[in-house]
Amino acid sequence: MNPRIETVGILLLIAAVVAMVARRLRVPYSIGLLFAGIALAFLPFSPNLELTKELVFTAFLPPLIFEAAIQIRWRDLRKELPVVLTFATGGVLLSAALTTVGMHYILHWSWTAALIFGTLIAATDPVAVIAMFKDAKVRGRTRFLVEAESLFNDATAAIAFVIVLAIASRESVNAFTVTKALFFIVVGSVLCGAVAAGVVLLLAGATDDHLIEITFTTVAAFGSFLVAEHFHFSGVLATLTSGLILGNVGHLTISADNRRAVEEFWEYIAFVANSLIFLLIGMRLANQNYRFALFPALIGIAVTILARAASIYPLSLIFSRSSLRISLRHQHILFWAGLRGALALGLALGLPANVMNRDAIVTVAFAVVAFSIIVQGMTIKPVMRRCGEQLGH
Repeated sequence: MNPRIETVGILLLIAAVVAMVARRLRVPYSIGLLFAGIALAFLPFSPNLELTKELVFTAFLPPLIFEAAIQIRWRDLRKELPVVLTFATGGVLLSAALTTVGMHYILHWSWTAALIFGTLIAATDPVAVIAMFKDAKVRGRTRFLVEAESLFNDATAAIAFVIVLAIASRESVNAFTVTKALFFIVVGSVLCGAVAAGVVLLLAGATDDHLIEITFTTVAAFGSFLVAEHFHFSGVLATLTSGLILGNVGHLTISADNRRAVEEFWEYIAFVANSLIFLLIGMRLANQNYRFALFPALIGIAVTILARAASIYPLSLIFSRSSLRISLRHQHILFWAGLRGALALGLALGLPANVMNRDAIVTVAFAVVAFSIIVQGMTIKPVMRRCGEQLGH
């Protein structure tokens, strides 16, 4: 048997047991999986499956983004779109800029290294965020804003990262070429997602077999991502587009019963992907050497948190006199629920070997993600209760 298949089977068994124990102890299962991964790394028979950019981008992100996107409804998104786009674009760029400045002036990193780190760590991560809110059984506007922002700002960060790497590689870059690249990446990504969704809708209308329809959605999720990445567009934005279309237009060709089967399938796939990714993050965290990077890691954590605050509270003032006003207690939740995770690690691990301060960037990124998932993830429920948010049981 392929050892990779054996490894995945063992990790899924561990994930299922950890999820059961975590629910009994009322601990977020994502955090339980992280600690289980750390423990696994110290065992002599630790599973041999390494977290890489290729694994994150080709195996984990497409199903996780697609599953979250098909749950978003047009009516809610249309209403909250100004807020979501403000945080997902202006918020990410502001956070990246402030983090860059902080890492440059406090740690004396070069502008290039600081900019790369600021860009890859700026976006909140849908993997961590959505898992956390599912654990807490939160409903309503707060959950929608945080989850939608995490989906859209992933696309912003992924696109910005491509441009930053072009700058770092000393390619000929100016305002015109950046704007042109941004336009083509966004348009190309949306087209990839829309075409994939359109093909699935066309084919799904010719069958009432839920297994075939599930297969079509699987092709759409992974196909849109991989095709977009092949043409150097954003796979994240392509899959997000595909999921949004199928989640909102799919009922025209997919019956209610079959739609339920499709959603249950993707809920399971998201559980599997979440389980594996948190275990692998835990294993990688345990093997990361922080001995010579403790101070940079602490500074990175502090700068990232302050940059997140600076991108939430001031931007919320834009809507203070409108029907989209965000209360101060909801701003507190938006700020503290801004977890980092798989996307940041995938981008960091995929950095070319010749990038200045590469090892330091990767190590500090892992430290920020560890703090984010463990500390913020463990304390988000008390924060939400303190802010008057209703939690499920």
